[in-house]
Amino acid sequence: MRRALACALAGLLLTACHLRAKPVDAGPAFLQALALPSVGPTRYDYRNLSGKVVLVSFFATWCFPCLADMPTLEALQKQYGPQGFQVVAVGMDIEEAKVLVPFADHYALNYPVLVSDAYMRAGQTAYGPIRALPSTVLLDKRGRAVAAWQGIEGQAEVAKAIEKLLRQD
Repeated sequence: MRRALACALAGLLLTACHLRAKPVDAGPAFLQALALPSVGPTRYDYRNLSGKVVLVSFFATWCFPCLADMPTLEALQKQYGPQGFQVVAVGMDIEEAKVLVPFADHYALNYPVLVSDAYMRAGQTAYGPIRALPSTVLLDKRGRAVAAWQGIEGQAEVAKAIEKLLRQD
């Protein structure tokens, strides 16, 4: 029941663009949902996310706004990564690794690219339903969802949220 309530709250959080609300705590579910295979040159182990501020970006290789958001994600990772921040991109392509492997190898992003599972590609995630791409969830150091949005978010606003979370214990 507690997990169902947390997932429902997470869904509401993700559905409401730009919502800043009380953190949604799903226990370890939010980080465990990222125990997915990775592709590309960036090494990845979801267990290393514990204690970090994590930005989860759901994207697809065919999604122009998703591709337009990549330089912002790379800049955020470069600027805040050394301070305990991690971008994680979850590829929602139906063709899975078949398209994500060459994509990740070509772009050589400075953050991991994960291959979503069938449940996620159907739009259902631990963070709530994915109704648009890109969709992004920001997790605090305890793995709680603290912000979510759909579409491209300005780097300055996201950077402020990240900086605030990095200062918190």
